[in-house]
Amino acid sequence: MAEDKTGTEHDRPLILDELGQRLDQFHVLAVSDDAAADRLLNQLGGSGRVEREMLGELAAGRPLAHPERVPEAHAVAMKALEVLARNGSRPPSQLQLGPLTGIARFFVQQVIRYIVRNHQNHVIDSIRDLYARRLGWVPIGDPARIMLVRARLDVERASPAYKKSGGALPTFLVGGAAVSSLAQVARSGASATAASRAGIIIAGVALFLVLFGASWAILRGAAIARRRIRLSLDSPLAALWETIGWCGHPPRDTARSFALASIALIGVGLVIVPVATVIFTLL
Repeated sequence: MAEDKTGTEHDRPLILDELGQRLDQFHVLAVSDDAAADRLLNQLGGSGRVEREMLGELAAGRPLAHPERVPEAHAVAMKALEVLARNGSRPPSQLQLGPLTGIARFFVQQVIRYIVRNHQNHVIDSIRDLYARRLGWVPIGDPARIMLVRARLDVERASPAYKKSGGALPTFLVGGAAVSSLAQVARSGASATAASRAGIIIAGVALFLVLFGASWAILRGAAIARRRIRLSLDSPLAALWETIGWCGHPPRDTARSFALASIALIGVGLVIVPVATVIFTLL
Protein backbone atom coordinates (compact mmCIF):
# COMPACT_ATOMS: atom_id res chain seq x y z
CA MET A 1 0.00 0.00 0.00
CA ALA A 2 2.91 2.32 0.70
CA GLU A 3 4.08 1.84 -2.85
CA ASP A 4 0.61 2.63 -4.20
CA LYS A 5 0.45 5.78 -2.08
CA THR A 6 3.87 6.85 -3.31
CA GLY A 7 2.88 6.17 -6.86
CA THR A 8 -0.26 8.23 -6.44
CA GLU A 9 1.74 11.15 -5.10
CA HIS A 10 4.09 11.01 -8.08
CA ASP A 11 1.18 10.90 -10.50
CA ARG A 12 -0.42 14.02 -9.00
CA PRO A 13 0.56 17.21 -10.91
CA LEU A 14 2.91 19.57 -9.11
CA ILE A 15 1.70 23.02 -8.15
CA LEU A 16 4.47 24.39 -10.38
CA ASP A 17 2.99 22.53 -13.37
CA GLU A 18 -0.47 23.91 -12.64
CA LEU A 19 0.99 27.38 -12.30
CA GLY A 20 2.71 26.98 -15.67
CA GLN A 21 -0.60 26.21 -17.30
CA ARG A 22 -2.11 29.28 -15.64
CA LEU A 23 0.72 31.47 -16.88
CA ASP A 24 0.13 30.14 -20.39
CA GLN A 25 -3.38 31.52 -20.09
CA PHE A 26 -1.94 34.93 -19.26
CA HIS A 27 -0.08 34.96 -22.57
CA VAL A 28 -3.43 34.96 -24.36
CA LEU A 29 -3.92 38.53 -23.14
CA ALA A 30 -1.16 39.77 -25.41
CA VAL A 31 -2.70 38.36 -28.58
CA SER A 32 -6.44 38.24 -27.93
CA ASP A 33 -9.02 40.88 -28.80
CA ASP A 34 -10.71 42.96 -26.11
CA ALA A 35 -13.75 40.70 -25.79
CA ALA A 36 -11.67 37.54 -25.38
CA ALA A 37 -9.32 39.29 -22.97
CA ASP A 38 -12.25 40.50 -20.87
CA ARG A 39 -13.67 36.98 -20.68
CA LEU A 40 -10.31 35.62 -19.60
CA LEU A 41 -9.88 38.37 -17.03
CA ASN A 42 -13.24 37.54 -15.50
CA GLN A 43 -12.28 33.87 -15.30
CA LEU A 44 -9.00 34.73 -13.62
CA GLY A 45 -10.55 37.17 -11.19
CA GLY A 46 -9.18 40.34 -12.75
CA SER A 47 -11.69 42.94 -13.92
CA GLY A 48 -10.00 46.35 -13.80
CA ARG A 49 -7.16 48.19 -15.50
CA VAL A 50 -4.76 47.50 -12.62
CA GLU A 51 -5.59 43.80 -12.63
CA ARG A 52 -5.11 43.66 -16.39
CA GLU A 53 -1.69 45.28 -16.09
CA MET A 54 -0.75 42.81 -13.33
CA LEU A 55 -1.74 39.84 -15.47
CA GLY A 56 0.17 41.28 -18.41
CA GLU A 57 3.31 41.51 -16.28
CA LEU A 58 2.81 37.96 -15.01
CA ALA A 59 2.60 36.85 -18.63
CA ALA A 60 6.16 38.04 -19.34
CA GLY A 61 7.95 35.09 -20.88
CA ARG A 62 11.49 36.44 -20.52
CA PRO A 63 13.34 38.59 -17.95
CA LEU A 64 13.97 41.56 -20.25
CA ALA A 65 11.83 42.90 -23.07
CA HIS A 66 14.80 44.09 -25.16
CA PRO A 67 17.96 42.67 -23.56
CA GLU A 68 20.21 43.79 -26.41
CA ARG A 69 19.25 47.45 -25.77
CA VAL A 70 19.32 47.48 -21.95
CA PRO A 71 23.03 48.49 -21.59
CA GLU A 72 22.49 51.41 -23.98
CA ALA A 73 19.29 52.53 -22.25
CA HIS A 74 20.98 52.22 -18.85
CA ALA A 75 23.91 54.39 -19.95
CA VAL A 76 21.63 57.04 -21.46
CA ALA A 77 19.47 57.20 -18.32
CA MET A 78 22.46 57.53 -15.99
CA LYS A 79 23.98 60.24 -18.20
CA ALA A 80 20.69 62.15 -18.20
CA LEU A 81 20.49 61.86 -14.42
CA GLU A 82 24.00 63.28 -14.11
CA VAL A 83 23.11 66.22 -16.36
CA LEU A 84 19.99 66.95 -14.33
CA ALA A 85 21.86 66.71 -11.02
CA ARG A 86 24.49 69.16 -12.25
CA ASN A 87 22.19 71.72 -13.84
CA GLY A 88 18.65 71.16 -12.60
CA SER A 89 19.00 73.24 -9.41
CA ARG A 90 20.72 76.24 -10.97
CA PRO A 91 19.08 79.67 -10.60
CA PRO A 92 16.51 80.57 -13.26
CA SER A 93 18.16 82.94 -15.73
CA GLN A 94 14.93 83.87 -17.52
CA LEU A 95 13.41 85.84 -14.61
CA GLN A 96 13.55 89.59 -15.20
CA LEU A 97 11.61 91.58 -12.59
CA GLY A 98 13.66 94.74 -12.29
CA PRO A 99 14.75 95.46 -8.71
CA LEU A 100 12.92 92.34 -7.48
CA THR A 101 14.85 90.01 -9.78
CA GLY A 102 17.39 88.93 -7.16
CA ILE A 103 14.92 88.01 -4.42
CA ALA A 104 12.54 86.41 -6.93
CA ARG A 105 15.31 84.20 -8.29
CA PHE A 106 16.28 83.15 -4.78
CA PHE A 107 12.81 81.95 -3.78
CA VAL A 108 12.09 80.35 -7.16
CA GLN A 109 15.41 78.52 -6.99
CA GLN A 110 14.49 77.02 -3.60
CA VAL A 111 11.40 75.44 -5.16
CA ILE A 112 13.38 74.23 -8.17
CA ARG A 113 16.10 72.75 -5.98
CA TYR A 114 13.63 70.88 -3.81
CA ILE A 115 11.71 69.35 -6.73
CA VAL A 116 14.82 68.42 -8.75
CA ARG A 117 16.86 66.96 -5.90
CA ASN A 118 14.00 64.94 -4.49
CA HIS A 119 13.21 63.65 -7.96
CA GLN A 120 16.78 62.57 -8.62
CA ASN A 121 16.79 60.76 -5.24
CA HIS A 122 13.56 59.02 -6.18
CA VAL A 123 14.86 58.10 -9.63
CA ILE A 124 18.14 56.57 -8.46
CA ASP A 125 16.28 54.53 -5.83
CA SER A 126 13.69 53.42 -8.38
CA ILE A 127 16.31 52.27 -10.88
CA ARG A 128 18.24 50.37 -8.21
CA ASP A 129 15.08 48.72 -6.90
CA LEU A 130 13.93 47.85 -10.41
CA TYR A 131 17.21 46.06 -11.17
CA ALA A 132 17.19 44.27 -7.80
CA ARG A 133 13.59 43.09 -8.15
CA ARG A 134 14.08 41.91 -11.72
CA LEU A 135 17.33 40.16 -10.81
CA GLY A 136 15.44 38.19 -8.16
CA TRP A 137 13.65 36.05 -10.75
CA VAL A 138 16.16 35.87 -13.60
CA PRO A 139 17.18 32.19 -14.00
CA ILE A 140 20.78 31.32 -13.18
CA GLY A 141 22.76 31.08 -16.39
CA ASP A 142 20.62 33.60 -18.25
CA PRO A 143 22.85 36.28 -19.88
CA ALA A 144 20.46 38.93 -18.57
CA ARG A 145 21.57 38.11 -15.02
CA ILE A 146 25.13 39.36 -15.52
CA MET A 147 23.82 42.42 -17.33
CA LEU A 148 21.52 43.34 -14.44
CA VAL A 149 24.20 42.69 -11.82
CA ARG A 150 26.58 45.08 -13.54
CA ALA A 151 23.89 47.73 -13.99
CA ARG A 152 22.82 47.46 -10.35
CA LEU A 153 26.44 47.82 -9.16
CA ASP A 154 26.77 50.96 -11.29
CA VAL A 155 23.68 52.45 -9.66
CA GLU A 156 24.77 51.51 -6.14
CA ARG A 157 28.17 53.13 -6.65
CA ALA A 158 26.59 56.31 -8.05
CA SER A 159 23.77 56.49 -5.52
CA PRO A 160 25.62 58.50 -2.78
CA ALA A 161 26.36 61.26 -5.29
CA TYR A 162 22.63 61.84 -5.81
CA LYS A 163 21.55 61.63 -2.18
CA LYS A 164 21.29 65.33 -1.44
CA SER A 165 18.74 67.19 0.60
CA GLY A 166 16.21 69.19 -1.33
CA GLY A 167 16.98 72.21 0.82
CA ALA A 168 13.37 73.43 0.85
CA LEU A 169 10.13 72.67 2.64
CA PRO A 170 7.79 69.93 1.40
CA THR A 171 4.65 70.92 -0.44
CA PHE A 172 2.27 70.70 2.51
CA LEU A 173 4.67 72.66 4.73
CA VAL A 174 5.06 75.39 2.13
CA GLY A 175 1.34 76.03 2.10
CA GLY A 176 0.73 75.41 5.80
CA ALA A 177 3.62 77.53 7.04
CA ALA A 178 2.70 80.40 4.75
CA VAL A 179 -0.94 80.44 5.82
CA SER A 180 -0.01 80.10 9.51
CA SER A 181 2.51 82.94 9.33
CA LEU A 182 0.09 85.15 7.46
CA ALA A 183 -2.62 84.47 10.03
CA GLN A 184 -0.27 85.61 12.79
CA VAL A 185 0.60 88.73 10.81
CA ALA A 186 -3.08 89.41 10.26
CA ARG A 187 -3.86 89.16 13.98
CA SER A 188 -0.93 91.43 14.85
CA GLY A 189 -1.93 93.93 12.18
CA ALA A 190 -5.52 93.91 13.31
CA SER A 191 -4.50 94.60 16.91
CA ALA A 192 -2.15 97.38 15.93
CA THR A 193 -4.64 99.08 13.63
CA ALA A 194 -7.86 98.30 15.46
CA ALA A 195 -8.79 101.97 15.50
CA SER A 196 -8.03 102.53 11.83
CA ARG A 197 -10.07 101.01 9.01
CA ALA A 198 -7.51 102.26 6.51
CA GLY A 199 -4.78 100.40 8.41
CA ILE A 200 -6.77 97.16 8.32
CA ILE A 201 -7.33 97.51 4.59
CA ILE A 202 -3.64 98.18 4.04
CA ALA A 203 -2.76 95.09 6.12
CA GLY A 204 -5.21 93.00 4.08
CA VAL A 205 -3.72 94.21 0.81
CA ALA A 206 -0.23 93.46 2.10
CA LEU A 207 -1.25 89.94 3.08
CA PHE A 208 -2.74 89.35 -0.35
CA LEU A 209 0.44 90.55 -2.06
CA VAL A 210 2.57 88.24 0.09
CA LEU A 211 0.31 85.29 -0.73
CA PHE A 212 0.33 86.20 -4.40
CA GLY A 213 4.14 86.43 -4.38
CA ALA A 214 4.48 83.05 -2.66
CA SER A 215 2.05 81.46 -5.09
CA TRP A 216 3.86 82.95 -8.07
CA ALA A 217 7.28 81.74 -6.82
CA ILE A 218 6.02 78.21 -6.20
CA LEU A 219 4.24 78.00 -9.55
CA ARG A 220 7.17 79.43 -11.49
CA GLY A 221 9.66 77.17 -9.70
CA ALA A 222 7.50 74.11 -10.34
CA ALA A 223 7.18 74.99 -14.04
CA ILE A 224 10.93 75.47 -14.49
CA ALA A 225 11.75 72.27 -12.59
CA ARG A 226 9.24 70.32 -14.68
CA ARG A 227 10.73 71.74 -17.89
CA ARG A 228 14.27 70.82 -16.88
CA ILE A 229 13.27 67.30 -15.84
CA ARG A 230 11.31 66.79 -19.06
CA LEU A 231 14.21 68.10 -21.13
CA SER A 232 16.83 65.85 -19.56
CA LEU A 233 15.31 62.79 -17.92
CA ASP A 234 11.76 61.91 -18.99
CA SER A 235 12.60 60.27 -22.33
CA PRO A 236 15.70 58.35 -21.10
CA LEU A 237 13.71 56.93 -18.18
CA ALA A 238 10.86 55.94 -20.49
CA ALA A 239 13.39 54.20 -22.77
CA LEU A 240 14.94 52.31 -19.85
CA TRP A 241 11.58 51.17 -18.53
CA GLU A 242 10.62 50.08 -22.05
CA THR A 243 13.74 47.99 -22.59
CA ILE A 244 13.42 46.33 -19.17
CA GLY A 245 9.75 45.69 -19.87
CA TRP A 246 6.75 44.76 -17.75
CA CYS A 247 7.69 47.14 -14.93
CA GLY A 248 4.94 49.77 -14.83
CA HIS A 249 5.81 53.42 -15.35
CA PRO A 250 8.91 55.50 -14.54
CA PRO A 251 8.86 57.67 -11.40
CA ARG A 252 7.24 61.09 -11.64
CA ASP A 253 8.36 64.34 -10.06
CA THR A 254 6.37 66.48 -7.60
CA ALA A 255 6.04 69.57 -9.80
CA ARG A 256 2.29 69.00 -10.16
CA SER A 257 1.85 68.92 -6.38
CA PHE A 258 3.68 72.22 -6.05
CA ALA A 259 1.53 73.75 -8.77
CA LEU A 260 -1.59 72.69 -6.86
CA ALA A 261 -0.14 74.19 -3.67
CA SER A 262 0.41 77.50 -5.45
CA ILE A 263 -3.19 77.49 -6.67
CA ALA A 264 -4.34 76.84 -3.09
CA LEU A 265 -2.31 79.80 -1.84
CA ILE A 266 -3.74 82.21 -4.37
CA GLY A 267 -7.19 80.83 -3.53
CA VAL A 268 -6.60 81.74 0.11
CA GLY A 269 -5.54 85.20 -1.00
CA LEU A 270 -8.61 85.74 -3.16
CA VAL A 271 -11.17 84.44 -0.66
CA ILE A 272 -10.01 84.42 2.95
CA VAL A 273 -7.99 87.65 3.02
CA PRO A 274 -10.75 89.90 1.59
CA VAL A 275 -13.39 88.31 3.84
CA ALA A 276 -11.17 88.71 6.92
CA THR A 277 -10.42 92.32 5.97
CA VAL A 278 -14.13 93.15 5.67
CA ILE A 279 -14.91 91.49 9.00
CA PHE A 280 -12.13 93.33 10.84
CA THR A 281 -13.20 96.61 9.21
CA LEU A 282 -16.78 96.22 10.36
CA LEU A 283 -15.88 95.32 13.94
